[in-house]
Amino acid sequence: MQHGIGAAVAPGPILQKLKEVIMKQALHTLLLPVVAASHLFAAAPVLAASDAAATETSNTAVVRGAFDAWAAQTGSVFDILSEDVAWTIPGSGPVAGTYIGRQSFLEDASLPLVNRLATPIVPEVHHIWAVEDRVIIRFDGTATTTSGAPYENQFVWIFRMEDGVVVEAEAFLDLIAYQNVVENNELRAD
Repeated sequence: MQHGIGAAVAPGPILQKLKEVIMKQALHTLLLPVVAASHLFAAAPVLAASDAAATETSNTAVVRGAFDAWAAQTGSVFDILSEDVAWTIPGSGPVAGTYIGRQSFLEDASLPLVNRLATPIVPEVHHIWAVEDRVIIRFDGTATTTSGAPYENQFVWIFRMEDGVVVEAEAFLDLIAYQNVVENNELRAD
């Protein structure tokens, strides 16, 4: 083994340990802020997912409660509509279109049917799904018309919720069944 300038020196155990400590300290000093920041950024999606889950749970409870009240005839699902709801019925036929405002929807789309029913529509909910601010309800509705005939329809409603109320709705249903009731039944006499 040579000694002096330019001579190769094999690292001893003390020198090796010192090198490891320096490397760990350098990594710790350089990487700690990066690791800490990555945890902060990684927590953001978790918090967002947590907020979305809470919104979904809350919206589902509001909608389920409204449908339960409607089925029990102690309330109406329309109680959870905002006053300025945009309610769209896709398709073709006299009732298809977009109704702006709760009152417009009730008067122009709901009452022409409901006023020709001898019994209230009773919903049977098959499923409620919630994704972020959207709630999707698949249900059947049955009633008896003023002529005594059964009214049966299948529905898929998609709600966009804000602060526990429906601000937008799309209602998919059999428009022919709806129109048959409107055209073939007298208005209720009450």
